Amino acid sequence: METKDKGPLSGVRVIDIGTMVAGPVAATLLADLGADVIKIEQPGRGDSLRHIGPMVEGESLWWNVEGRNKKSMTLDLHHPEGQRILREMVKHADVFVENFRPGILDKWNLSWEHLKKVNPRLVMLSVSGYGQTGPYANRAGYDRIALAMGGTLNATGYPDRAPVKLGTAMADYSTAVLGAFGTMVALYHRDVRGGAGQQIDLSLYETVFRFTDVMVTAYEKLGLPRERTGNLHFAAAPGDHFETCDGRYIVLTVSNDRMFGRLCEVIPVLVGDERFSSHAKRTENVEEVNDIVAEWIKSLPVLEVCRILEEKGLAYSLIYSIKDIVADPHYQARGSIATVEHPQIGQLKMPAVQPRFSGTPSPEIRPAPALGAHTDEVLRELAGLSSEQIAELRHAGTV
Repeated sequence: METKDKGPLSGVRVIDIGTMVAGPVAATLLADLGADVIKIEQPGRGDSLRHIGPMVEGESLWWNVEGRNKKSMTLDLHHPEGQRILREMVKHADVFVENFRPGILDKWNLSWEHLKKVNPRLVMLSVSGYGQTGPYANRAGYDRIALAMGGTLNATGYPDRAPVKLGTAMADYSTAVLGAFGTMVALYHRDVRGGAGQQIDLSLYETVFRFTDVMVTAYEKLGLPRERTGNLHFAAAPGDHFETCDGRYIVLTVSNDRMFGRLCEVIPVLVGDERFSSHAKRTENVEEVNDIVAEWIKSLPVLEVCRILEEKGLAYSLIYSIKDIVADPHYQARGSIATVEHPQIGQLKMPAVQPRFSGTPSPEIRPAPALGAHTDEVLRELAGLSSEQIAELRHAGTV
């Protein structure tokens, strides 16, 4: 099958049978950098993400962001013939991505034990809520469930009310990043170190837990639980989301004495106060130092606060709305927002490909495919089927 002729992952072939976010986005990250990703979808309906809004003329915008740069073919994996065809395709693949509950693929004769016999060089990324082993392996697991079990929700929000969810699907997306990273490690092991293919067992909850920094270590060694503290953090004093006199919010974080000295130049009342003489003492008295900073920021309009903090080289940011993001000159200068031309609904703005490489530029983003747009092409080139055989499969509802 023809692959992209540019991009650092050009020549890597990925079969993606996942649904929704974590597994499929891992494949999208590979596709963004040039891998040839074939997405397998259920005939008639396709990936569930195609049906989640917001919608424009029947097209899911979420699907169009995360289905980009892929090919779509339909194949019913409940049918024995569909399973046979997929095993044939796997012979020609480098990577296989799935995020079904453990045990489902075994029923379809598509588990790691089945596929490694078909292609010993295959790298199989298996994403699940709780992992392939353990007493919870067969539980359903989604983004917010993983945030809860991984320890993040209990530490997010204010202590006098229920935990607060994050504003985006961070468990899914961070799992996708680890999935793409793990896939590349396995390919390196195979192609550079002379190793064999292997399965990657990646769970949503362990991804969340991995990004809880020193939480478990501090609890085990010192008995310190991580609890909800609103916008306070032990590494930032002062540090909060401060309101300006014109109703905007600014994040300001000061984590060392040098930066605090710069802040003192604009808030002289902080100078000489023994409570604020070191980061450790400021952490002990964080509410007091935050109150002083809050009073100063509340006395000024947002543009003036930003100007002063910028001049002092302090770490700050206006809390951006999406309106701020699309108008921001830094986003524009770096091309952080890409424009993709969709054949039905026109131009779509979406996050650009990340990360950037100096020597291997990313290919131009291709719009997400219509359901089954590449079915015939894939079946001819990877399964060796004729037009007549493809027509028979379509008549039988297999594709």
